[in-house]
Amino acid sequence: MSAHPPTQRPGDKMKKAICAFSELILEHPEKSRTSLLHQVEIQFDLSPKECEFLNSKLTECQNQE
Repeated sequence: MSAHPPTQRPGDKMKKAICAFSELILEHPEKSRTSLLHQVEIQFDLSPKECEFLNSKLTECQNQE
């Protein structure tokens, strides 16, 4: 049996989490990216591997600014 519900394709949860994170950054520029990312990770029930991926990519993006 698949780990994903039949109505949800693999990767959909990550796409939604990234979109939500982007919206939160725009809505709350005063908050740290780390706290906003943590909020999204909980909201979308991301796995530790998914959280690690987002942390590494978003930290990488932030360091390039």
